[in-house]
Amino acid sequence: MKLSAAVAGLLLLGSLPALAQQSGATLYAQHCALCHDGGGPQSRAPSRGALQSMSFEHVLRTITSGTMAPMAQGRTDDELKAIASYATGGIANDASATNDTSRECAKAPLTFAGRLDRRQWNGWGADLNNSRFQPAEAARLPPDQVPRLELKWAFGFANTPAANAQPTVVGGVLFVGGGDYKVHALDAKSGCTIWTYATEAPVRTAISFGPLSGTDQFAVFFGDVRANAYALNAATGALIWKKKVEDHPAARITGAPTPYSGVLYVPVSSIEEATGSRPTYECCTFRGSVAALDAASGGVIWKSYTIPEVPRPTTKNAVGTQLYGPSGASVWSAPTIDVQREALYVATSNSYSNPPADTSDAVLAFDLKTGRMLWHRQATPSDSFVVACFGVDQTNCPQDHGPDHDFGQSPILVTLPDGHRELVIGQKSGVVHALDPDHEGKALWETRIGKGGPLGGSEWGSAADQERVYVANSDVRFLRDGTRRLDPKEGGGLFGLNLSDGKVTMQVPPVPCGERERCSPALSAAVTVIPGVVFSGSVSGYLRAYATEGARLLWEFDTARDYTTVNGVSAHGGAMDGPGPVIVDGMVYVNSGYAQWSGIPGNVLLAFGVPAGGAR
Repeated sequence: MKLSAAVAGLLLLGSLPALAQQSGATLYAQHCALCHDGGGPQSRAPSRGALQSMSFEHVLRTITSGTMAPMAQGRTDDELKAIASYATGGIANDASATNDTSRECAKAPLTFAGRLDRRQWNGWGADLNNSRFQPAEAARLPPDQVPRLELKWAFGFANTPAANAQPTVVGGVLFVGGGDYKVHALDAKSGCTIWTYATEAPVRTAISFGPLSGTDQFAVFFGDVRANAYALNAATGALIWKKKVEDHPAARITGAPTPYSGVLYVPVSSIEEATGSRPTYECCTFRGSVAALDAASGGVIWKSYTIPEVPRPTTKNAVGTQLYGPSGASVWSAPTIDVQREALYVATSNSYSNPPADTSDAVLAFDLKTGRMLWHRQATPSDSFVVACFGVDQTNCPQDHGPDHDFGQSPILVTLPDGHRELVIGQKSGVVHALDPDHEGKALWETRIGKGGPLGGSEWGSAADQERVYVANSDVRFLRDGTRRLDPKEGGGLFGLNLSDGKVTMQVPPVPCGERERCSPALSAAVTVIPGVVFSGSVSGYLRAYATEGARLLWEFDTARDYTTVNGVSAHGGAMDGPGPVIVDGMVYVNSGYAQWSGIPGNVLLAFGVPAGGAR
C-alpha cells in the first residue's frame, strides 16, 4: 500500500496534534478497547502495551487495509490516523521500519527445469497428507548433525511485529509472505532476493508451489487477510490471477491454499469472532468455507460452506441489536487431500452465535470434484463463543457460551503398518483425536495431553512419522493480578503418541523459560519431524530439537535477539507461534515473532545449517 503525502508527513513528525490525540483516545475506546484493553487475558488481540511497541505505520496499515480494517470500517482517514497515533503513543518509526535494501541475486533468468527433486517443502505440511514429516532424502540432516546447526542468514520483514507466514522451499528457492504486504522469493542457501511481489493485504498463509495445467509454467499460490487468493509466476513473481473468494468483510485466508490435479482448494476463515463482539454489531453472519478454483485461471469450480444453513435472524441483544445464527465454523488451516477416496478434509472453529452449528469444532469431509459434504465429526458441541465472552461488556456473548475449543490445525492423514488409515488431529481442548476416514470419521481413540482453553491445548499444528504423532501443548496462562502478563510457570510440554492406540510413548516436560519479559513455557507453534528428530518452537522464543527416542535435547537456539539481516531491515526475534520449522537440504528455516496475546514481537526469518562438510 502506497502512503499518501499526508501520512508520510506524519511519519516524519512522529506524532499528531493534541486535538487528534484526544480524538484518537475516544475512537480507540469506542472501536478498539473492547479487545485490546478489556478482551481478557485469553484474547488473541495484542494488549495496549504491545500496541505501543508497534510503529505508527504498521497500525495505520492494519486498520486501513489489513486485519483490523473491518473493525474500523466507516472511519475517515483522519480518524484512522488518530487511532493509530493514540494506540502507538504517536511513535512514527521503530527499528523494523528500516528501508529494505535486499541484496539481489545474480540476474540470470530463474528456471525450474532440472531443479525439481524431492529436496523440497511444499505448502503447510510438506505433503498432501499434512504430515509435517520430512523424509531423510529431503531433509539431509542426520540426527548426529543437528547439534551442529548454526545461523547462516536472517531476513527481516519491515514494519510488522510478527513473522507468521511459513516459508516454502522448492528448487532451491524459498518463498515467503508476511505482514509487510509482500511475498518474497529468496535464494534458499544465501537469502538473496530473486523477486518481490506487493500484495493487497498481509499474507499469513504458507506458500504452495505447483504446475499450471496446459503450460510449462510453475506458480506459487497463497492467500491474504482480505480473502484474496493469488497465483504468481514462480520464476518471475508476475501476477497470473487474483480472486476474492469471500465477500464477507470479516473474511480472511489463514490456511495455505492447496493445489492438486489442476485445482486449488482454498480454506476461508474470519475475524468476526472479534468484530462480532461490539454490542452494536449484528452478530453473526460469517460461515467458513472451502473454494475450489481452477489453478490456471482462478475460476470458481465449486464453493462449499462448513455450515450449510444460511444465518437467519434469531433474537435481539440487550441494546436492541438484531442477532443472527448459526455462524462461525471457520477453516483456519490448510485442507488435507485424500487421493485414495478423492476427498478433502478440513477442521473448523467454534460457532460465533446461537444456535451452535453441529459442524463447528469438527472435522469435515468434502468430495473433491463436487464439494458435496460427505460426513462430519464434531468434537465439542454447543461451542458458541466470541471475544466479548472474556470482556467487561459481554452483551454479544452467546448465552451459555462454549469453551472456545476449536481446531487451529490441519488433520493429518496417516497409514498404519497394517494398512488401516487414520485422521489424527490435536484440539485446543487439550485432546488429540484419531478418526477413521474410511468409516465417516468414526472415533478410533482420543488422548488428553493438556488442560485446554481458548489459547490452550494443541494450537497450530502436529506432525506424524510412521509410528507416532507429535503434539505440542500450549496451555498459555496469565498471571491473576489484573494484568495480561504471561504466567512463566504454566503451560508447555511435547508429546509423542502411538498412532495405533494413542498411548503417550515420548514426552518432554514443560521447560522453564527463565526471567525474561513475556515469559511462558507454552508450545503453541506447529512442530516438525524428520527421521529421529522433532523440532518445536516456544512462546518464550526458543527453538529446540529433541530425539524422538528418549526425548533427549539435541539442540536449542534462543531466537529472541537482534539480527543483522541480508536485506538491511533491522530485525529481532520473539515468541514462536503459528508456523513451524521447514527443513530442506540440510537447512532449517523458521520465523520468529508473534505480538498477539502479549507475546514477544518479532519480524525475522532465520536460516540454520551445519558447517561446511557437516551434512550428508
